[in-house]
Amino acid sequence: MNASKLRRQIIFEAARLMYSRQETEYYRAKMKAARKVCQGWVKPADLPSNREIRDEIQRFACTFEGDTRTENLLSMRLQALRFLRMFAPFHPKLIGSTLTGHIRKGSDIDIHVFSHSCEAVTARLDEEGIPYRVEHKTVKKHGEERIFTHIHVQDEYPVELTVYSTEKSSYGFKCSITGKRIERATLPEFEQILQKEYPGIDLDQRLAELEQSLDRFQIFRLLLLPLAGVKQSRKYHPEGDALYHSLQVYDLACDELPYDEEFQLAALLHDVGKAIDAKNHVEAGLQALEGLITERTAWLIRHHMDAHAIRDGTIGARARRRLMANENYEDLLLLEECDHAGREPGVEVPDVDDALEAVRELARLCD
Repeated sequence: MNASKLRRQIIFEAARLMYSRQETEYYRAKMKAARKVCQGWVKPADLPSNREIRDEIQRFACTFEGDTRTENLLSMRLQALRFLRMFAPFHPKLIGSTLTGHIRKGSDIDIHVFSHSCEAVTARLDEEGIPYRVEHKTVKKHGEERIFTHIHVQDEYPVELTVYSTEKSSYGFKCSITGKRIERATLPEFEQILQKEYPGIDLDQRLAELEQSLDRFQIFRLLLLPLAGVKQSRKYHPEGDALYHSLQVYDLACDELPYDEEFQLAALLHDVGKAIDAKNHVEAGLQALEGLITERTAWLIRHHMDAHAIRDGTIGARARRRLMANENYEDLLLLEECDHAGREPGVEVPDVDDALEAVRELARLCD
């Protein structure tokens, strides 16, 4: 096989690995692709460039995502603008695929912010009621260790804020793909880019519309957190509060149907009404969730107490037949099994933000 054809196959395989998220780093993807294509070791000098892999990933995105990619790019750029304005005191700069337009399914929004205090940045998120996770990552390069601080935000599109000291705001970072100075845009520069690429767009109006359309996962979080204060009968719930129970049920549901977003949400949210109206928690929960969940998820929540009656043998024959006529009946019984089993004291469960982040990612992959 000639060298150019071999190189082309390595490019394709490396791009496939990165597009499918099996690999996230260019070097690892290229080495794994080279070993598969060449069935042996390949010298790093013979590998294709990061730019060649990046361009091939974009071809994958154009082929498989079509027009939705263009729509998503505008949505991501508007969200990026919202965050740039939010963090204006920290001299933010947008970098990465949202700026260059090289997005694909699963891409995030990358922003550099400059502050001597990570807490000052997270305080701004706290003011907005936006959940986040702080990560301190140690990187060793040329024998020197450096700690990078990343703030991960789960919004409609994931946002990664990298915090640098204020004196770094004019520093020219290098791009791992091109080896040249990284492309980045300040808030005024990015607004100019948007006005040029989307002539006639009213940025203030579009941002107002974006802020009015509440993220459903943030609403789920607001409904779940009060459950920590809902104490339950020790006879039926020896595990403790309603939030701990809900997270147990969710965890069990993930084991049963790991790729079913609707079922997992039903498990996680089935008792949110207990913090609203303990005497009629099913209806209260469904009213709070109206417009935020699918008909299937709502049906499973609506009838989860009926499923307990099926287990106890206290449900009427006619009511049972009505449930059995629904295509989701078997899933209802499975939800009841998870609900019944999720009552163990001391069991380890994910926290609310981790659970919601996992379901959000599943929803994004299945979209």
